[in-house]
Amino acid sequence: MQSETTFTTTRGHVKYRPLPFCPQLPMMSRRLLQDKGTETLRQSCLSTLYLPTDKFYTVLQLHNLSINYQVENLHRDRLQGIVGSGASVQNSTVHHLTKTLLLNYDKGIRPVKNWTQPTTIYIDFILHAVLDVDGQNQKLTTSVWYRQLWMDDYLVWDPTHFDQINEISLPVEAIWIPDIIIQEFIDIGNSPHLPYVYVNASGVVKNYKPMQVVSACNLQIYAFPFDQQNCSFTFGSWMHTVNDVNLKFWRSLAEVENDTRAFLGDSEWELLSVPSTYQRLQSDGDDYAQIQFNVVIRRRPLLHVVSLLLPSMFLMLVDVTSYFLPPNSSGRITFKSSTLLGYTVFRINLHNELAITALHTPLIGVFFAVCMALLVISLAESIFIVQLVNMNEDVEPICFTANSCPSGHSTSESPCPSLETRGRNGDDRLSGSDPKAGVQQEEEHLETESRDLQRRRLPLEQLQEEISSIKLCLHNLGVDSNPKNEWLAFCYRLDRFLFLLYLVVLAVYTLTMTSLWLIWSYP
Repeated sequence: MQSETTFTTTRGHVKYRPLPFCPQLPMMSRRLLQDKGTETLRQSCLSTLYLPTDKFYTVLQLHNLSINYQVENLHRDRLQGIVGSGASVQNSTVHHLTKTLLLNYDKGIRPVKNWTQPTTIYIDFILHAVLDVDGQNQKLTTSVWYRQLWMDDYLVWDPTHFDQINEISLPVEAIWIPDIIIQEFIDIGNSPHLPYVYVNASGVVKNYKPMQVVSACNLQIYAFPFDQQNCSFTFGSWMHTVNDVNLKFWRSLAEVENDTRAFLGDSEWELLSVPSTYQRLQSDGDDYAQIQFNVVIRRRPLLHVVSLLLPSMFLMLVDVTSYFLPPNSSGRITFKSSTLLGYTVFRINLHNELAITALHTPLIGVFFAVCMALLVISLAESIFIVQLVNMNEDVEPICFTANSCPSGHSTSESPCPSLETRGRNGDDRLSGSDPKAGVQQEEEHLETESRDLQRRRLPLEQLQEEISSIKLCLHNLGVDSNPKNEWLAFCYRLDRFLFLLYLVVLAVYTLTMTSLWLIWSYP
């Protein structure tokens, strides 16, 4: 136990105990000695420290704890040196290098030693996939691999002093990051957060990050589903002018334009090219550097052709075949009505699959509207023809016998009575004579037989004339006296003419739509 020593101070006579001074005295004991109301006296020799009696045992206890802590650390370091490997030494070197680089680092200041020199950011852009094309809202959702590289003058070290370490990873929040943004960016996607960047010994910082970009794009879907889109991604600093932050391409323009290896080619869209340009935007008298990547993509139309165009063309073909039904048949109207109803249901079911915009109507929408209009016109034409056919249904046939029977006068009972009248007159002559006169006539007939034989040719000629008259009368009664047949023939000819006109309109419409699709698909 140390003996007490009495000193005279401003507070009077105070008793102190000597304590061997240790330069590694814990900070807590030093703060305790510096409290208000505590007076310390140190002799010229720094080996002894005098403490007040009421503080002696407290400081002594803290001093012993500090010594024990140092001994434990020494044993732990020796144990790690025996059991550990070279990796632990390397990790401690990386830790020491990281602490050294970030000790006096200020991430709020552009990392250049000469402030007149701009920081050059090298940018690379790789399109990975097209996730969604929203024509109504003019939005494009893509998956992009973005890389940027720049030089940091304050993150440089000599690898020979740090176990030949040439590259380490540092937290993004701990260093300066350029404020490079995509100007077409309109929504936060589901991009993964990568908290580290790579830094090499020469101060080159590499920032690799995949991004899901929801950007605005002027989508031209007039030629859907044979459309081709050109969407731009403009990278630039939001605050720094070209005198502070300049942009350059990481790779050559040809490599960026023709690089489609990372693109997922099994989607609906096909990547054609990615041309890029360097621009300088002037605003308020300052120049801002920009790099624009134009993504040119083309839709694969096979799915939409099978699900949209082919069913529509098949229904139009069915409507054309309905013209081969008789015009006076009621089944034609029923058939065409069923076709129109089926086309309407088809359009309603596939409404959500069509690309629409608020300003322009796609060409396929015009195609469907015109096809439905043609079906309605075809149905109206069939109804008109059937109405014409049924207009003369109740007309009675009329026979004009005066013109058809040239011999004799016609009556209501017999239109051609010439044979009947003559036969009846012969019978009357025979029935009105007496028997004697008949015998005399018979004798006279036998006597004049030779003369009668010469006259037999005259009744045969008369019979032939009567048969010709009957034939002409029957012909007039069957054809010329039935106007219904003439009207029906006229309706058939009109229906055939309208059918040919319908085919011409349909062919012209098909050629026009095909030409427009070709022009807009390959501008």
